Amino acid sequence: MNKEIIKISGMNCAACSSRVEKALSKTEGITSASVNLAAKTASVEYDPEIIKLSEIEAVIEKTGYGIIRKEKKAGKDEHKLRKEKEIRILRQKLLVSAIFAAPLLYLAMAPMIPGITLPILGFLDPVQHPLPYATAQMILVIPIVIAGNKFYFIGYKAIIQRSPNMDSLIAMGTTAAIVYSLYAIYNIAKGDPYAIHSLYFESAGVIITLILLGKSLEAISMGKTSDAIKKLMGLAPKTAAVIQNGAELVIPVEDVEINQIILVKPGERIPVDGEVIEGYTAVDESMLTGESIPIDKKAGDKVYAATINKNGMIRFRATNVGGDTALAQIIRLVEDAQGSKAPIAKMADIVSGYFVPVVAAIAVLSFAVWLIAGKSFEFALTVFISVLVIACPCALGLATPTAIMVGTGKGAEYGILIKSGEALETTHKIDIIVFDKTGTITEGRPEVTDVVAVHGVAEERLVQIVASGEKGSEHPLGDAIVRKAEKEGLELYNADGFQAIPGHGIEAVIDGINVLAGNRKLMTDRNILLTELKDKSDMLAAEGKTPMYIAFDGRLSGVVAVADVVKQSSAKAIQSLQSMGIETVMITGDNAKTAEAIAKQVGIDKVLAEVLPQDKADKVKELQAEGRKVAMVGDGINDAPALIQADIGIAIGSGTDVAMESADIVLMRGDLSDVPAAIQLSKSTIRNIKQNLFWAFGYNTAGIPLAAGLLYVFGGPLLNPMFAAAAMSLSSVSVVTNALRLRRFKPHRS
Repeated sequence: MNKEIIKISGMNCAACSSRVEKALSKTEGITSASVNLAAKTASVEYDPEIIKLSEIEAVIEKTGYGIIRKEKKAGKDEHKLRKEKEIRILRQKLLVSAIFAAPLLYLAMAPMIPGITLPILGFLDPVQHPLPYATAQMILVIPIVIAGNKFYFIGYKAIIQRSPNMDSLIAMGTTAAIVYSLYAIYNIAKGDPYAIHSLYFESAGVIITLILLGKSLEAISMGKTSDAIKKLMGLAPKTAAVIQNGAELVIPVEDVEINQIILVKPGERIPVDGEVIEGYTAVDESMLTGESIPIDKKAGDKVYAATINKNGMIRFRATNVGGDTALAQIIRLVEDAQGSKAPIAKMADIVSGYFVPVVAAIAVLSFAVWLIAGKSFEFALTVFISVLVIACPCALGLATPTAIMVGTGKGAEYGILIKSGEALETTHKIDIIVFDKTGTITEGRPEVTDVVAVHGVAEERLVQIVASGEKGSEHPLGDAIVRKAEKEGLELYNADGFQAIPGHGIEAVIDGINVLAGNRKLMTDRNILLTELKDKSDMLAAEGKTPMYIAFDGRLSGVVAVADVVKQSSAKAIQSLQSMGIETVMITGDNAKTAEAIAKQVGIDKVLAEVLPQDKADKVKELQAEGRKVAMVGDGINDAPALIQADIGIAIGSGTDVAMESADIVLMRGDLSDVPAAIQLSKSTIRNIKQNLFWAFGYNTAGIPLAAGLLYVFGGPLLNPMFAAAAMSLSSVSVVTNALRLRRFKPHRS
């Protein structure tokens, strides 16, 4: 299966996106299609053996909308430039419309203000010269109609294709006003001066102007919803200093090839992903991980595109370039998420699919009812226009996708990558979280935690001798002791007669000492008494540590305890989740004693120990069978099946690619405090979506009866179509503005 994100032009309301989505979903070869009104995109999954991308684009174009095709040599700011052009054109149209709407409104309303005489040119006096007066209004409305020609072109095309949308409502309402006004001019020309009271040019002109104003404000606001993406795109440097034949050559970053050697000086951004081969520095990776503390880098360490080299000069070998860099993958992931649809949007989609035809029917019915009730044609026409204009489903279509765009973008700023709108929504329902132990709750690599020396041997000497022996071993516990010695700057000796004893330990002669280092069985087999340190070693084991016994020349000399230490953030993250009412479970292949000790340190509620890798997914399934909404947090290849099985899979960013591919959420910092942060973000986003949907539905529920004349029935005023247009425009702007409040989100990290 292939997946493509297709940019679409011409969509203006929920009815538009719903029409495109239905057309795509019905097409053979397309397995899934999701159209996002806010992002103006279609996310399509299809079988390339059945249908081609060009054929999918043809389906979209057949529904009446355009395709924005990617340019082969598109610049990084292509999206920004296109958005700026769209806003610039809207502003120009708004300016033209406003310039002509102002005198049109003045000309139409001035004679109607009782008790006040406003200056009007003599030849435009409606009483003395009704035909020039009416003709002037007609001339003024023409440029406004031209500025809003898109409403008519798209609106009537949609009607012809039996899929009316927001533009159709605007086109029908303003056309009715203009046609009736032209009929009034005809009557004036025939000698009926009272026909000037049937002019509705100003309603059509002001409606178009107000809607263009709303569209301009909406476009400006919508530009802010993808600020996170724009920030990420703007971070990548444009050039790279490549070493060729011993000389430094500056080339465009898109020309960098894998395995080229790149030089980065202090203060510069790293152009592509790579591996350091020379130099030492600290790199600010906050744009990738949200972690503000610079990370030390030396030969063998990985560096990533767009991160900042703080204080040292390094050379590195390029490993990932272009679209394969971590930054490019993050941008692609966030764009996919912003273009996806949350399940909560389905209700709005269903409503919007029927909305426009129902509104048109209500407008016609209201028109007929008021005529039958004995009201004038002008009165009924006012109601007809008001109902059509006030009920445009823009706000309904923007309610969900705008919040998702801002929410996923905000998550990316904090190093929380949420892969889809569905994942963002489901996360707030989680009531139990299963944590893998190694590399998730713990650091994932053993460290020396305790050194106990006896019989006059100094602790430093004990570590030095054992590390000298273990440097020839490949065992993780031995590695931990060697790292401990290196960290303390201890000189290591060469070992003679080194022998690894599988499953037991090592034996060697170091600095003239016959050294044994290993487990209890090794010592027992060699008749070395452990009585002196039995209680201490048992206590260390109870704490989840692995004691390694050390014997010099056949006599017990000490114990070195090694453990996979708990991450600093683990206990606080668990506490934070529990305060949110979420149960926590730890799953591990380790023995129950070690697992219980780790769980006790961090405050985990429940432990599932000695679970084989292939059985982790089954344990998640068992919890789901109890009716629980389960999240699984892991970092390894063996966690992938469980991550997929869980309602929400959360991968630690420092883990394997397989785990991150299988997950719904990726935590780039590898910090467990981001788990509650992701849930907080989900709750905030869903709350925002519900607010948007409430106001969008509430606005239409209240607006249509008011426009139909409900207040007039009870002695109130009749809603003017111009006020209806203003209310419609502001409803869309208010929904987008409310979604933008999510940009102020900050996780409550412990």
